[in-house]
Amino acid sequence: MRVGDVALTAGTSDVLVTVGAVGTGVLSSGPRTGWAASRKRYRMGIDSTDVLAVVSRRRGLRWVVAGQSWVPERRCRSAEREDEVAMSGPGAGGSGAGRVPSRWEELVAENPGHSRWYVERFRAMAAQGQDTVGEARLIDAMVSRGARILDAGCGPGRIGGYLHRAGHTVVGVDVDPVLIAAAEEDHPGPIWLVGDLAELDLPGRGIAAEFEAIVCAGNVMTFVAPSTRVTVLRNFAAHLAPAGRAVIGFGAGRDYEFGRFLDDAREAGLVPQLLLSTWDLRPFSEDAEFLVAVLGRA
Repeated sequence: MRVGDVALTAGTSDVLVTVGAVGTGVLSSGPRTGWAASRKRYRMGIDSTDVLAVVSRRRGLRWVVAGQSWVPERRCRSAEREDEVAMSGPGAGGSGAGRVPSRWEELVAENPGHSRWYVERFRAMAAQGQDTVGEARLIDAMVSRGARILDAGCGPGRIGGYLHRAGHTVVGVDVDPVLIAAAEEDHPGPIWLVGDLAELDLPGRGIAAEFEAIVCAGNVMTFVAPSTRVTVLRNFAAHLAPAGRAVIGFGAGRDYEFGRFLDDAREAGLVPQLLLSTWDLRPFSEDAEFLVAVLGRA
């Protein structure tokens, strides 16, 4: 796959992008999304989160995310070259200097079709009547009616979408624009944002912090870059209301020992209130294959 013409126009209300390969990524602005199709042009308003997906020969699929303020650092104008386009700006969650790619981004770089496969997998499960919202039911039982909830690593929106339909105010954040596009399409209503949890700063994007609950399911903590784990957890603590709780679940055998995770949480200012081995409230034990940790601010 090759990147075609990429035209970035700063200081205007639009970013004009042309990508010369089908399925290289997703361009997103608010509730409207579109796949980057061969030689087609998409117009995105920069008043909301803008996403540019390009392909790099060296690094595979890369994301560029910009908010209201950004400057282009480099442009790729040749359809004969595969190159990278980077942006910098407040709150950008893209491939700016010094940012450590998450394990999920590395996985997608190796297999650019993985995100789409992941979306279709959960769509098929839902269509077959399988239970895909067990985590959301637990969160719904824990919070007050009309609570503000952050779905951290929201993926295609199955948890946040359920919680929105239950009457809560939901913000979902994920580093993968393909998954955010699916969330916008399948679960309209919540605020869906592209962003790296290691750089989470919702007040900087005009969204208040102090969530009653943060849910981080789907093994998300094992997909962040290992060097950013404590930072991610510290960001969760900073976005919780004083009595709010973060509920984090992931499985064993994913290169993140449960004991190490709990140590990282304490270092980040989060203390365990309850440890479970499943999302349906089975008690945690030393030989558990899964951990659901309910954490509060220290």
